[in-house]
Amino acid sequence: MKKLLILAILAAVAGAFFMLDLHHWLTLEGLKSGLGQFEQWRSQFPLITAGAFFTLYVVVTALSLPGAAVMTVAAGALFGLLQGTVLVSFASTIGATLAFLVSRYLLRDSVQQRFGSRLAAINRGIERDGAFYLFTLRLVPAFPFFLINLLMGLTPIKAWTFYWVSQIGMLAGTLVYVNAGTQIAQLESLSGILSPDLLISFALLGLFPLLAKKVTGLIQRRRVYARWKKPARFDRNLIVIGAGAGGLVSSYIAAAVNAKVTLIEAHKMGGDCLNYGCVPSKALIKSARVAHQMKHAERYGLEATNPSFSFRTVMARIHEVIRQVEPHDSVERYTGLGVEVLQGHASLIDPWTVEIRLHDGSRQRLTARSIILATGASPVVPPLPGLDETGYVTSDTLWDRFAELDIPPKRLIVLGGGPIGCELAQSFARLGSNVTQVQRGTRLLPREDEEVAQLVQASMQADGVKVLTGHAALRTEWREGRKFLICEHQEQETALEFDELLIAVGRQPRLTGYGLETLGIETRRTVVTNDYLETLYPNIYAVGDVAGPYQFTHTAAHQAWYAAVNALFGQFKRFRADYRVIPWTTFTDPEVARVGLSEQEAIDQGVAYEVTRYNLDDLDRAITESERTGFVKVLTAPGKDRILGVCIAGSHAGELLAEFVLAMKHGLGLNKVLGTIHTYPTWAEANKYAAGEWKKAHAPEAAMKWLQRYHAWRRG
Repeated sequence: MKKLLILAILAAVAGAFFMLDLHHWLTLEGLKSGLGQFEQWRSQFPLITAGAFFTLYVVVTALSLPGAAVMTVAAGALFGLLQGTVLVSFASTIGATLAFLVSRYLLRDSVQQRFGSRLAAINRGIERDGAFYLFTLRLVPAFPFFLINLLMGLTPIKAWTFYWVSQIGMLAGTLVYVNAGTQIAQLESLSGILSPDLLISFALLGLFPLLAKKVTGLIQRRRVYARWKKPARFDRNLIVIGAGAGGLVSSYIAAAVNAKVTLIEAHKMGGDCLNYGCVPSKALIKSARVAHQMKHAERYGLEATNPSFSFRTVMARIHEVIRQVEPHDSVERYTGLGVEVLQGHASLIDPWTVEIRLHDGSRQRLTARSIILATGASPVVPPLPGLDETGYVTSDTLWDRFAELDIPPKRLIVLGGGPIGCELAQSFARLGSNVTQVQRGTRLLPREDEEVAQLVQASMQADGVKVLTGHAALRTEWREGRKFLICEHQEQETALEFDELLIAVGRQPRLTGYGLETLGIETRRTVVTNDYLETLYPNIYAVGDVAGPYQFTHTAAHQAWYAAVNALFGQFKRFRADYRVIPWTTFTDPEVARVGLSEQEAIDQGVAYEVTRYNLDDLDRAITESERTGFVKVLTAPGKDRILGVCIAGSHAGELLAEFVLAMKHGLGLNKVLGTIHTYPTWAEANKYAAGEWKKAHAPEAAMKWLQRYHAWRRG
């Protein structure tokens, strides 16, 4: 209501300005005709005239009314070059700042809500370099200053920054116009003030901040490298440290463009995903799913049975799956692609030199123009008293530790309620373990919408998982030969007995032991990088878990393309890493797949949205497979089919999500999804039906009524 009132007042003032023909006085002709009267006032009441002129200039600029240029000329005619420049400089800046604040108050929230995703890159650029952009625009009078005021109000630039940059940036143009005013008798039109030569001069002046930024960057770069001696020649074009997803893709790209590249891995090729994460966990999930289907075979018209199996054999299958995938990431494959692979521990000696402690005990030093850090992450182990005495496993160590067990752990506690904890808790419960899942927070899967977390929790509880939320782990201890995890819940201690404790509370980047401290490379939970994935040293990049902000294998591979291309060809063109469309899937049953905004994130960020929902219990393929749990939920911009985010909960959710990822990446809306033929009967039809639900909700009611009348007329 306040905003509408302010808009009404501003509109009334602007309307009165034109209705009372006041704009006539703010033309060059009006100025010349009234100049004698103005000079008389100035000679009789110099301070009052100067104050009135100052106030009027502020009002005209604040309301974005036409005439500021004429008033600037008038300042020169009335007050001379020095006093006129001072008056206009401060009045124009104050007025511009008021216009900026009005725009920010009235328009910014609604514009950001409506176009937030499209403006995200602009917002980041303004936050980082807004002063440079504004200074450049202010130096060129050809840009309408009133438009700059209004548009800058929609961005995150600080008001004080806007003020002082405007004050300095507009000074050159102010001097030109005020000086022209001192020669007003010879001035025929405002366009005569800015000759082509002068405009070119201002344009060149406008390039100054950009050139200054470039020069500053070069100076900073020289300063960063000042204490290091750069090699005259390099052994390699690129050295990559770490052979997980990010390192493998980086080295592959380098080899594909015939660069000389060395890939260094201290442990196992393929990194965490192949050896401890994605591959073994999905193999375990499959075995657990089959066991679950056997227990519930009556759903498929078969006789239910309690599966008998050797847990040792299940674990052996998992290791066999790893062995079958290993050739994709092997030393032999990458050597064949043209990558030199060294197995040993790498550390940075200087910005171009890496020392490798090879597994045979020898050391080797190599230099490279660019280096990519892809050192991955390891499980977080909280400092719980007693943990070393009672023992524990993590998502990394359980595969070897449990490989020797004939039966699953009888009493298993899973500490952590994120995706890894939920996937493993459900799988072991389905294989016969008595699983208790302990989560400090109020619910599982805190990054997902609450309804999704509740759906997954209900499924896990149906599989026998005992879920304890709001329980903070305090310590572990032995009691009469039995192991217990002591938790605090509602200010009371609870003892939970276990045979095995699986810690899955998150993963932390590997930051130590690689020489980052020696080089002064900044770390804040992850390695600090810019938009181009460069560290403090522009020739050293970081990708994957060690760089963040996402800990996904596919994100590491995505970043690797940007880092490799920037490292090899950045002298010609650099690319900012693009995180606009990042999907992920939690492989519980039901699966949870996400891309873009969740509903809770949209609420938290103040993004306007509509929700379209299609429940899988109505999908023919889901009915035939007795997998009717779940839904497709799509967030769109109000009244439009533009997709803001998608959440799918249900069978095959990770596969179904791909269509929406493609649509969001290339700006395709739900109308395009609806207009695409989907094979019947498939799970993918759920996407089409979700789009159909949106279309039905946005059918033009008036047109439909007229169509009803038309068809009635056609029937006679």
